Amino acid sequence: MILVHTFLCYHQLHSGNEEVKEHLRETVIYPAVRPELFTGLRSPVRGILLFGPPGNGKTMLAKAVATESKCVFLNISAASILSKWVGDSERYVKVLFAVARALEPAIIFLDEVDALLIARKEDSNNVGRRVLTQFLTEVDGAASGEERILVLGATNRPQELDDAALRRFPKRLLVPMPDLDARAQLLTILLHNQPDITLSASEINRVAQVTDGYSASDLTQLAKDAALGPIRELKPGQLQKIPKSALRPVR
Repeated sequence: MILVHTFLCYHQLHSGNEEVKEHLRETVIYPAVRPELFTGLRSPVRGILLFGPPGNGKTMLAKAVATESKCVFLNISAASILSKWVGDSERYVKVLFAVARALEPAIIFLDEVDALLIARKEDSNNVGRRVLTQFLTEVDGAASGEERILVLGATNRPQELDDAALRRFPKRLLVPMPDLDARAQLLTILLHNQPDITLSASEINRVAQVTDGYSASDLTQLAKDAALGPIRELKPGQLQKIPKSALRPVR
């Protein structure tokens, strides 16, 4: 388990996912900032699922939500809860929610939540069933009380989740692949303040057009690879001698 007092704000996120950001403002940030306004039918949900292709900022969104709502952020890889020792996995789930109660308002972020809450089948192992049952019990307990605890799950495979677990995430938000505008804006942000990268706006738009199907992390890696181009072209022995100003611009 990683306890994070995160300081990532919405304005630091790359462009795109504006609809998802707005939903998270309405369902998490606003109720945290003005809880007295969100009662009755406006009561905030206690479970939100972010799903979609990998590499498009689900974890970054979760961290930004925690910052904006002034919540403690408990960042958990669901796979790390599972243990081969009998009883340990259920105990980890209990401890996780106990820590969240002690530190509330808190967001429990479960990355790869499908690994923890996989659909129950006849041939499912007993550990998985016990962990799922313990999780459902803890979530129901948090939802029935006054604790300010949000369970935020992220998965690339929502279809793998158990039906009962899925019902504990009444708000489900798709985090899609970036569209053309989002790709161009992300590339512009990545190349900002890079004096040796001299792509014009029209060149960035052309790159965005030919990178359809790229995730945000793919585009980040593409920019890093391009930045290494001038270094790769150096002959043996040149790296130690060449001044930075002599490197060719990245085009």
